[in-house]
Amino acid sequence: TNRQELGGVGKRPPGAVVKVHRYEERRQEEEQKEQRQHSLHMGSSVQRRTFPQQGSEEEYQFSAADHALAAALALTASYEMSWEAQLRRQTSTVELEERGQRRVGFGNDLERTDIAFLRTQWLLRQSRDRKALRRRTEEKVREAKELRELCSGRGPWFWIPLRSHAVWERTTVLLTCTIQASPAPQVTWYKNDMQIDPRLFPPGKYRITNNYGLLTLEIRRCTMEDTGTYTVKVKNAYGQASSFAKVLVRTYLGKDAGFDSEIFKRLMFGPNVDFTSVLRPVFAREKEPFSLTCSFSEDVLDAEQNIQWFRDGKRMRSSGRRQTLYADRQASLQVSCAYKEDEGLYTIQVPSPLGPREQSTYVFVRDAAAENMGAPGSPLNILCLDVNRDCLILTWTPPSDTRGSPITGYSIEQCQGESGQWVPCHEAPGGTCRCPIQGLVKGQSYRFRVRAVSKAGSSLPSKASEPVVMGDPDEAQRKTEIPFDLGNKIVISTDDLEGTWTIPSPPTNVHASEIREAYAVLGWEEPRPRGRAPLTYSLEKSVIGSGTWEAISTETPVKSPRFALLDLEKGKSYVFRVRAMNQYGVSDPSEPSEPIALRGKPATLPPPAQVQALRDTQTSVSLTWDPVKESPELLGYYIYSREAGSSEWQTVNNKPIQGDKFTVPGLKTGKEYEFCVRSVSEAGVGESSAATEPIRVKQALATPSAPYDFILLNCGKNDMVIGWKPPKRRGGCKILGYFLDQHDSEELDWHPVNQQLVPTQVCKVSNLREGHFYEFRARAANLAGVGELSAPSSLFECKEWTMPQPGPPYDVRAFEVRATSLMLQWEPPLYTGAGPVTGYLISFQEEGSEQWKPLTPDPISGTHLRISDLQPGKRYAFQVQAVNSAGPGQPSMPTDPVLLEDRPDAPEIKVGVDEEGFIYLAFEAPGAPDSSEFQWSKDYKGPPDPQRVQIEEEANKSKVILRDPGLEDLGTYSVVVTDADEDLSASHTLTEAELDKLKKLSHEIRNPVIKLISGWNIDILERGEVRLWLEVEKLSPAAELHLIFNNCKVSSPQDRKINFEREKGLVEVIIQNLCEEDKGSYTAQLQDGKAKNQITLALVDDDFDKLLRKADAKRRDWKRKQGPYFEEFLQWKVTEDCQVLLTCKVTNTKNETRFQWFFQNKETPDGQYDPQTGAGLLCIEETSKEDMGIYRASVSDDRGQDDTILDLTGEALDAVFTELGRIGVLSATPLEVQGTEEGIRILSKVKYYNVEYMKTTWSHKEKRLESGDRARAGTMLDEIWLHILDPKDSDKGRYTLEIAAGKEVRQLSTDLSGQAFDDAMAEHQRLKALAIIEEKTSGGPRKAAPDNATTRYSRTLCLTCVISGDPAPEISWLKNDQPVTFLDRYHMEVRGTEVTITIERVNSEDSGRYGVFVKNKYGSETGQVTISVFKHGEELKVLEKK
Repeated sequence: TNRQELGGVGKRPPGAVVKVHRYEERRQEEEQKEQRQHSLHMGSSVQRRTFPQQGSEEEYQFSAADHALAAALALTASYEMSWEAQLRRQTSTVELEERGQRRVGFGNDLERTDIAFLRTQWLLRQSRDRKALRRRTEEKVREAKELRELCSGRGPWFWIPLRSHAVWERTTVLLTCTIQASPAPQVTWYKNDMQIDPRLFPPGKYRITNNYGLLTLEIRRCTMEDTGTYTVKVKNAYGQASSFAKVLVRTYLGKDAGFDSEIFKRLMFGPNVDFTSVLRPVFAREKEPFSLTCSFSEDVLDAEQNIQWFRDGKRMRSSGRRQTLYADRQASLQVSCAYKEDEGLYTIQVPSPLGPREQSTYVFVRDAAAENMGAPGSPLNILCLDVNRDCLILTWTPPSDTRGSPITGYSIEQCQGESGQWVPCHEAPGGTCRCPIQGLVKGQSYRFRVRAVSKAGSSLPSKASEPVVMGDPDEAQRKTEIPFDLGNKIVISTDDLEGTWTIPSPPTNVHASEIREAYAVLGWEEPRPRGRAPLTYSLEKSVIGSGTWEAISTETPVKSPRFALLDLEKGKSYVFRVRAMNQYGVSDPSEPSEPIALRGKPATLPPPAQVQALRDTQTSVSLTWDPVKESPELLGYYIYSREAGSSEWQTVNNKPIQGDKFTVPGLKTGKEYEFCVRSVSEAGVGESSAATEPIRVKQALATPSAPYDFILLNCGKNDMVIGWKPPKRRGGCKILGYFLDQHDSEELDWHPVNQQLVPTQVCKVSNLREGHFYEFRARAANLAGVGELSAPSSLFECKEWTMPQPGPPYDVRAFEVRATSLMLQWEPPLYTGAGPVTGYLISFQEEGSEQWKPLTPDPISGTHLRISDLQPGKRYAFQVQAVNSAGPGQPSMPTDPVLLEDRPDAPEIKVGVDEEGFIYLAFEAPGAPDSSEFQWSKDYKGPPDPQRVQIEEEANKSKVILRDPGLEDLGTYSVVVTDADEDLSASHTLTEAELDKLKKLSHEIRNPVIKLISGWNIDILERGEVRLWLEVEKLSPAAELHLIFNNCKVSSPQDRKINFEREKGLVEVIIQNLCEEDKGSYTAQLQDGKAKNQITLALVDDDFDKLLRKADAKRRDWKRKQGPYFEEFLQWKVTEDCQVLLTCKVTNTKNETRFQWFFQNKETPDGQYDPQTGAGLLCIEETSKEDMGIYRASVSDDRGQDDTILDLTGEALDAVFTELGRIGVLSATPLEVQGTEEGIRILSKVKYYNVEYMKTTWSHKEKRLESGDRARAGTMLDEIWLHILDPKDSDKGRYTLEIAAGKEVRQLSTDLSGQAFDDAMAEHQRLKALAIIEEKTSGGPRKAAPDNATTRYSRTLCLTCVISGDPAPEISWLKNDQPVTFLDRYHMEVRGTEVTITIERVNSEDSGRYGVFVKNKYGSETGQVTISVFKHGEELKVLEKK
């Protein structure tokens, strides 16, 4: 029978297989249900411990039946696994059968056997499950009976145990369980094995109840710290039991949140990385580096792969000039050389459990400085299109900035391969940014760059294009791949299938693929068949109507089915045909093309319409416009900006923008700007759109963020006073008020507190229930709408405050934040406690620390405090406690952490005096919202007294004007700008010293004085007029001048001319002929509006006399210059040949002009005159005292006469002789030694010698020599000599000649010893032996030198010598080498050849060495005598000693 049943089953149709799948689905549903039940039981556990009456202890598990059931299920699971294996096998069989690939075993019998077996297994499973359920029901009945027995007096046990919970943060979780125990047990709750005492936690945090065995633990406003294991232990006299459950508090993470969202995603995606810095816009310059940097809150795992940089949405990787770096939680993108192609929106992206985090900023690349002044910027985006074997189309984008000179063309350069050599290859007209490039080589790589050209010059080259390799784009289409033999393939070309064709067929489809203003690109299809050989093409053209065909010549063979026609004439139509050529021949011509004619100059695209500028941030403006429609050639848009009132547009972007909106960053806060947009195409940059209305750069209006940090300020029986902090983002306008909601912890719903806006940050909430706990939340509202909803506050218990200490102060705020100080201000507490508030304690907390440190050791009385001596660069939080007689009260809500730093753009109060002389304190805040108010305070006690100050406000500026400045106005003035997201505040302490300076300046402004630039000045004009002038600051056209002369007003008589130039501030008085009547005081009285000044000049006494003489001299000089006159007056100079030249120069001469030289009023014919140059010259060959006198040069004609005089007497003559002596000293030759018949002669030759102005001294062995019997010194013509008579061996040694003239001193030396002495002695002996005594110098001077003499006091001394010479020599007497002055007691007498000097009444001062120097043109000689003067009786003693 069983076999029959199996056979019957086997005969069922194949559709029975579908039932097998249904059995499978049912089995999976049952397994999932069992797994859910198993998970529920695994989440909690129940233990019981009893205390037996007999003292024995028994311990067992109530879940023993469950363990038995689990064992039965495990046993069944083994069968299920085998059944599952069979089912998988059967399913596989069905799938194979459906594909027609079923494996054949034992025919159809095996199939029927399998199906019958599966059905039998399913029936057995159903039977087994029914038996198991029956056994389980019996167990439950047994346990119920057992429970009723235990409840009569047994230990506690859990009827329903605790269940684990996973809840969101800030929600409430309720843990419940049901116990059975008799008597009622003691219940204790634990968290992580620590007992829960609700008194140790904030009010309302935990709520524990026990309602007839139903135990509950309510945890309100769960936080992440509430995650843990919660245990409840129950105990009575019969035993104890416990149950535990886990609570997992999750942070709500948005729409991606799910099961184990935070923990799971941290495990899967790493830590929650956030940005700690903001990417700022970058303004780079072409060919210069730039970088982008941002910081992260956590380390980024596998940073190289996970940190991604994008530009305009395209992923960027490191390259030769671009590098991405990561180190120390900081990622950076560095570009070593910027190009305009690098401009765009840059984005950095990092993974995070919440999804990718990203930041974006815009990088602007401005044009580099031009090589030629005024040359345009460089083109960009160089692209190679339609690349063929030997040609391509090059396109680029025109630059945005032409620097005022329109672009006339483009210069294209190419670089072949990696040579690095750029060669000009083409010139493109300025009306297009597209050009064909021909003559390239197949297989070679090329790069291209473009320069823009204007009248000012050529731009810098653009960035090079990407390398492009020339090739046949259709080559791949002519090849066919045929696979064979498991992976191999055969490549067959269409040329191989052409058979035996040799000459190619004509090309087809000749057409113009591109027509432009300057060229047309002709295209065609290659012939088929091609002739099985490389092809080239020849082209022919024909002008419409001519009927003739003309071959087109090309520099290189045309190998591509493209050719650019560059020499077509405008206005003519052409048709073209093409022939194909290979090594076998030339094809027939193709069919002619359609008529082709060059187009006109392409027009630029129209500007976009409806350009609108909208506020965005404090430094940016958002632009929108209507895009240009139906413009496939549109490359993008260029944006230009300018400050309102300026005429010069500045480029914003240098790379065209794709889209219809853009945010312009980097603008100045508070300034007004205008914008325009221009369309960009290959035809160039179009016309500008209409300029936008001027827009002031400020924060755009937005809804505010949420209030935060709620605090309880006062509490009654049924009301509370709640305070909070304002939103951090106010939305760019004033906060109009707040909406407050309340929530009773025992209710589910929130209820609004107010229907009308609460204007302050304090609200009293009434109608509350005493003893209940409440939480609050709020929204802020501004002109843009209602802002974000705040997070709920902490729970506050509605219980009347009766504590003696005061409540917390509120509205604690920090302002005037600088690097080392800040100002802290707060409001006094609303609840004062047992007595009035007597002071405040301030404490601070450094960021990163949990300790609050006191800032003031003693309470302060005021509600403000300047805090200084803090560390710059750190963040601090502050809180305030009020103090009364009972002690310090509750602390205020701490301030937000404040960073101490000096902001470079932080505004300060400026103190000054306005145009009307009022002293003011002004504060300007360009970033203040339009609705902001400037709140001034004096000494932080409230607004200044309106009786003493006046407050004026303009756009973003406020000014406090002191009405009557005095000591009452001294103090600290502070100002705070409301409704600003950042701190806009400052203060200034007005001191007495500063106020005095300001009052002085105010007096000067209210009583202004015209500023004097230059007082009275006196100039003498060319004709001798006297010009009196002064200069003041620029005056208005209404300025007035009154000139007072000797207390009388001067209008403008004929002899005085008055000029008053108000634009230059110049007052000028010109006196034609200055005379005695003009002596006196001149006063200029000036008035320009309220400003006055008075300047006086006194022309009296010597000042007037000197001026009068100078004016007369100037007048005479002018008259002198009306005819010939001396441009250079007479002057002398000494030549190297010791000639004295007298020179002068005449100008304004003519042919009739006469020039004369005079000496001592006698005309001298020795003078020279050159009429061509006007130079006069008089040469004195040998200057002596005979040339002393007055020299005059005179020039005259019918226009007048002029003289120049040179006085060569006295000091002037001494200067001439001194200069002659200096040249003579420098011309001295080295000493020479000669032997003579008298002895040895040592000499030096000079060009000039004058005994009065040149002094000579001879020394022997550094001992001065005096003229005597054996040594005589003198001069002869141009020689200075020393004659040693009757030389001896003692005369050997070094001889030195010292020559001095003025300051010029020179020494000459020679050594008279050894061979020099022997040679001189030999010559001396030879000449002496000749015994021929002849007179070598005929007529040379002779002198009888006086001997040494002595005389007594008061006697008369006579010194006489005899001289001779022709011409008669000059005689000079010297005393101690100084000329003798013949006055009083000294007299000289010349009688023929005798010369006598007489000294009367001699005394000791007359003692000394006397010399006589004689000289004529042939030579000179010196004789000396020593005179000693003694008193009576002393002479004999002296002689005896000698």
